[in-house]
Amino acid sequence: MTPRWFWLLGAVAAALAFSPGVRLLLPVALVMSAGLGIATLVDLWVGPPRQALDVVRGPLASVALRRPCDLLYDVTNRSGQAILLGIAEASARTLSLHEREATGRVGSRSRATLKRRATPVARGRDSFDTLYAWYENRFGLLRRRMVIPAALQWRVFPDLSAVERYGALHLRSHAVDAGLRALRRRGVGREYASLREWTTGDSPRDIDWKATARRGKLMAIEREVERGQNVFIVLDCGRLMTPRVGTLRKLDYAVTAALSLASIASLTSDRVGALAFAGDVLAACAPRPSKSSSGQIGELLYDLEPRFEESDYAGALAAVRRYLRKRSLVVLLSDAAGASAGGAMRSEIGYLARHHLVVCVFMNDMAVESALGSEPQTIDAAYRSAVALELDRERQATVLALERVGVVTIDAPAPTLGVRLIDSYLRVKQRGLI
Repeated sequence: MTPRWFWLLGAVAAALAFSPGVRLLLPVALVMSAGLGIATLVDLWVGPPRQALDVVRGPLASVALRRPCDLLYDVTNRSGQAILLGIAEASARTLSLHEREATGRVGSRSRATLKRRATPVARGRDSFDTLYAWYENRFGLLRRRMVIPAALQWRVFPDLSAVERYGALHLRSHAVDAGLRALRRRGVGREYASLREWTTGDSPRDIDWKATARRGKLMAIEREVERGQNVFIVLDCGRLMTPRVGTLRKLDYAVTAALSLASIASLTSDRVGALAFAGDVLAACAPRPSKSSSGQIGELLYDLEPRFEESDYAGALAAVRRYLRKRSLVVLLSDAAGASAGGAMRSEIGYLARHHLVVCVFMNDMAVESALGSEPQTIDAAYRSAVALELDRERQATVLALERVGVVTIDAPAPTLGVRLIDSYLRVKQRGLI
C-alpha cells in the first residue's frame, strides 16, 4: 500500500469516528470505504505486470576517489500504463549514495534513463549483486516491488585531479611533454646533446677540446639528462599508514603521490617499478621501459589497503635490491619518522643509499603541528604540547640521520605530498643525481 492509500484510509476512519455526532458522515464513510476498495481492486487489475518492465543497470567500469559519478538505470516499459518507478541499491563499501533512491516517471511503451549520484569514498574493487525497484500506476494505491539480479563490478582509482588542484600537475605534464622531457640544463646531465660556443659562466669541464682545436674557438658540450633510468617506488602499507588525515587515510595520499610520480616519470621515458609491503611484500613489479608503465603501476596499487601490522623494512628493502641491477632512484613513501619505526628503517636504508639515490617521503602530522603552533592554556594542553614536542624531536632526528647517509627527505603535509614529490623528482633529474 502506498502513502496515498493510507491517507484515503485515514479519511474513511475520520468520517467513521465523527459519524456518531454527525449522522451524514456515516453514509459518506461507507461510500468512501467502498470506493477505496473498488479503486484498490482496479489498481490491482490494471497492473502493469512485472514481465512488462525491464530495468538494466548501466556500466560503471572505473571511477576516481572523491570524484562524483552517476549510476545509470535503463528502464523499458512495454505496457500501456505510465508508471512511477523507484530504484534502490544495497550499500557499498566504496560508494556513498547521495539519494536514498532514484525515482522517475516512465511513459507507456517507452524507455527512460534514471540517474543516481554517488561519490567514491574508498579505493579498490567493489560490486553490486541485486537491484531493488518498485513501481506504481496512475492510480498510485498499490506499490509493486521487484528484486532484480543485476551484478555490477567497478574499480575506484586514486584521484590524480586532487594533485592538479594543489599544484597544477596537468601543467607540469604538458611542460614535460612539450620540451622539458629532455630536461636540458647547461652543465648538468650526462648524455651528449649538441655543441655550442662556450660562454662566460660555463664550467671548464664542458669544453670540448677537439672541437675547439678544429674551429679555433672555445666550444662547449650541451648535455641533457639521461633518459631511460630506473625509478622504483616503495610503498609502506603497514600500521603507520592507517590514520586518517581529513576524510582519507595516509595510504590514500601516498598512493596518489606514487601514481603522480609514475605519470611524470613515464613522460621522461624513465622505467618505473613499484613495490608495496607491510609485514610481507604485498605486490611488486620490475621497472619497465614503457610509457604504459604508469597504467601498470595504477593497476598494481589502486586497491591496496593498509594493514594493522608492523612493516618489515629489512625484507622490503632486500626485495628492492633484487629488482635493481644499476643505480636507480628509489622513492620510499612511509610515515616511519618516529623513534621506534624510524630506527628500524634507518638501520636498513643506509646500505641501499650507498648504491642508489634514495628519497624518503614522510607525511607530517597536522595534529602535532597544531599543538606546537599554539600556546597551552590548560594542563591538558600543556601535556599535549609536551608530547607533540617530543614527537617532533624524534621526527627531526630521523630526518637528520637519513640525510647524513645521503638520503633525500621530504616531510610535507599529506594534501601537498604529490606536488612536493614531483618537484623533488624534477630537481633530481635536472641535477643528474641518479
